[in-house]
Amino acid sequence: MVQAKRKKVNSELDINRSWCKGCGICIAFCPKEALFLDKTGKAKTSHEKCTICGICETFCPDFAISLVERRLSN
Repeated sequence: MVQAKRKKVNSELDINRSWCKGCGICIAFCPKEALFLDKTGKAKTSHEKCTICGICETFCPDFAISLVERRLSN
């Protein structure tokens, strides 16, 4: 469980907008209501609400959402 928390701190949510079809499945499963569809009908995240839980990544049928490790600047 400690590793999962460590991953959250060092990760960020990435949405590949060219792969997103705007189906809304990620929005339906988000426990913090951090995802929404923008004017173009693509998924977007509210970074203030997002806890990087990864549920949206798990349920996205188009693999448009992923948790990526942040790059640390020197």
